[in-house]
Amino acid sequence: MQNTKLLLTSFTFVGLLALAGCSFPGVYKIDIQQGNVVTQDMIDQLRPGMTRKQVRFIMGNPLLTDTFHADRWDYLYSLQPGGGERQQERISVIFNPNDQLVSLSGDFMPGMSRDEAILGKDSAPAVTAPAENVEQPKPEKPVKPGSLLDQIQKEVDGVETVPVPTPEPLETSPQ
Repeated sequence: MQNTKLLLTSFTFVGLLALAGCSFPGVYKIDIQQGNVVTQDMIDQLRPGMTRKQVRFIMGNPLLTDTFHADRWDYLYSLQPGGGERQQERISVIFNPNDQLVSLSGDFMPGMSRDEAILGKDSAPAVTAPAENVEQPKPEKPVKPGSLLDQIQKEVDGVETVPVPTPEPLETSPQ
């Protein structure tokens, strides 16, 4: 009887110590990052009419490509600081049937810095000129053949995806 009571008390004490170690303040917990890192600079580089290759060059490969909506790419990023609250950002890039960028939706918007949005400042200066005097954006000049930009574009266009090899299943039958 006495030994059983001592044994039960010691198991209870060891169990409480083990549980206390799990939530001990001062235990280091790592930051968990998942998804694509998307910055405001990346969003500011996107222009309507860009091809999928150009968008992929700027933004990287999308985290999600929906089978039912092939014209939409989703970029997700989440960060959970050690022991803190999870923060998540999302942006969707939408293309038309000609594989050209049509629109963006999500947590980032073109030309709006998060810091400026929080502080309430406008990122672009106010335009007071009449609408007819507004300068239209100039189309980009084609790159010269053999230039550095031409070489970079050829490398980007020539990138091929490589399928991941699947390993052969292990034999489960005994020999």
